Amino acid sequence: MAAPSGRSGRRLWAALMPAALLCLAGRAAEEPSTADFDVRPGGEVHSFSRSLGDYTCTFTYSAQGGTNEQWQMNIGVSEDNQLFSCSVWRPQGKSYLFFTQFKAEVKGAKIEYAMAYSQAAVGGQSDVPLKQEEFEITETTVSHREGKFRFELSKLMIVAKTPRDEL
Repeated sequence: MAAPSGRSGRRLWAALMPAALLCLAGRAAEEPSTADFDVRPGGEVHSFSRSLGDYTCTFTYSAQGGTNEQWQMNIGVSEDNQLFSCSVWRPQGKSYLFFTQFKAEVKGAKIEYAMAYSQAAVGGQSDVPLKQEEFEITETTVSHREGKFRFELSKLMIVAKTPRDEL
């Protein structure tokens, strides 16, 4: 289903997911895709989307403060076509924008694991996950939780299971 419950389960997933995503990207059936985009403040809702084969990842957000920040989206499909991954992050680590909302949505697959971070790992620092109550995970989305989200976002990771073709 989604992120494992309990502190030790989340730590295990957090430790395993970067390696799994690297393997997924390295063994992709189609070449993984990385695209740069600007996260723009100003309070308006913006979206950025990328597709790979039958699968799509869309990041929708609204942010305030500062100036544009360069972000990246990376999508990939496993060699056996059973997993679709989508990562959205600020490569410089911490975003200085004040996010009023966010949502990442996958189409063509159902989320197996997802995690959101207030700070992305950079320069020897570790990822800093959001508290579980700050965001919610459904079968196809990861989004802020109204009234609980503390307005900091620097990274989202999703691994989704693709539908199987039965013989």
